[in-house]
Amino acid sequence: MGRGPPAKPVVEGPPRSGGYTAAPSTTSAAPTRSPSPSKLREDMCIGSIAEHPFIAGQQRLTFARAGKTRPLSLDDYAATGGWAGLTRARSLAPPDVIAELTQSGLRGRGGAGFPAGIKWRTVAEAPGARKYVVCNADEGDSGTFADRMLMEGDPFALIEGMAIAAHAVGAARGYVYVRSEYPHAVRKLNSAIALAAQIIAPFRIEMRVGAGAYVCGEETALLNSIEGRRGEVRAKPPLPALAGLFGCPTAVNNVLTLAAVPHILRDGGAALYQSVGSGRSRGTTAIQLAGNIRHGGLYETPFGITLNELIHDIGGGTASGRPVKAVQVGGPLGAYIHPDRFDLPFDYEAYAEADALIGHGGVVVFDDSVDMRAQARFAMQFCAEESCGKCTPCRIGSTRGVELIDRIASGRLVPDPVAALAQMRNAPKTARSREEDIALLEDLCETMRFGSLCALGGFTPYPVLSALKHWPEDFA
Repeated sequence: MGRGPPAKPVVEGPPRSGGYTAAPSTTSAAPTRSPSPSKLREDMCIGSIAEHPFIAGQQRLTFARAGKTRPLSLDDYAATGGWAGLTRARSLAPPDVIAELTQSGLRGRGGAGFPAGIKWRTVAEAPGARKYVVCNADEGDSGTFADRMLMEGDPFALIEGMAIAAHAVGAARGYVYVRSEYPHAVRKLNSAIALAAQIIAPFRIEMRVGAGAYVCGEETALLNSIEGRRGEVRAKPPLPALAGLFGCPTAVNNVLTLAAVPHILRDGGAALYQSVGSGRSRGTTAIQLAGNIRHGGLYETPFGITLNELIHDIGGGTASGRPVKAVQVGGPLGAYIHPDRFDLPFDYEAYAEADALIGHGGVVVFDDSVDMRAQARFAMQFCAEESCGKCTPCRIGSTRGVELIDRIASGRLVPDPVAALAQMRNAPKTARSREEDIALLEDLCETMRFGSLCALGGFTPYPVLSALKHWPEDFA
């Protein structure tokens, strides 16, 4: 490319505080001598980053460069293996690229866990004059920050992954949909797209900044938003892989999914991802430790690690020093995991069997002072506020859920005022007991779970039902 030999990647040093200032002297004696710069650095240094306990236990693939290289340096990126995956992919026929991805076992890191190779093959084989690649960077789950860290720390990895996807499915244009709460990531990614434009040509990438609606993290609502429409969920079928953006076949993938692709194409799907992981969950996962935890942060590790290891061995327990009462995995719509289940392996199948979900890898810790009834109410309230309003179970069910949990909490033994209206002929005219209200709440959750158009209404029952199951005393 005529840029000359790549420069050696720059490694950031230890964090620096303000300059050293000697204490003011009240006499005419010689001024106090400042410590040497090397002594200051030694006092502030935490040692070799690679040997730090939080880093040493990780197996970083997707985040191998983040924090080590200059994010907007093409030389640093090329010197650390960048663009090798794209070069190899373009030397292969598109079906061979898809076969490599399928062999790796890579699954969507955005929450659904759908095999990426199957999605790409569907888009590649779908008839259409135009095809698109869309990156879902609308990271809205509480306690998650992996997408932002990658877009700010290693944006070229995402761009390279999108270019490989475009070659595989036959797309000429791609879009990155980022939430407006990430201004630094938007600026960094815009600059990276401009710098890499000639390398990924003829593929072109454009940015779209969302207005902050949580439901736009759902792929069809996201596509509507890119098209300039209201961010509402579309009914399926057709799937976006067959009729997505502007009615054309579209590959929609999460940031972490696309950023993992260059490593797979560079090193080979079987050699890399099939060698690590658990069961059908292959490769590494970016786990984000947050909430009431002593050592929070991003921890990339192969699938199969347990919550006991994550919370106690890696996270150091709660920041408050109190016992752990519950851990929510998978964002605000994820189930609450009881400490009795902390030996559960962190993979898609194990969590599905436990009526839970991994989601985007967010792990939020709560100590024994948390009120689980209040957490269940928050899940319903969150759904009510973020619902796009298109389907009745999500729009109405979430609001009724908030009212029902409030009635359970108050212990109100009077008939519901709406049910007491004359036109409500089939409604009970007497007060329901606490047990009857809880049974009604469970029925409502079942309706939302199986009747909602998308995961917003469909997953809201997970935190509510798990709170009811494991901490019934909080609903007394």
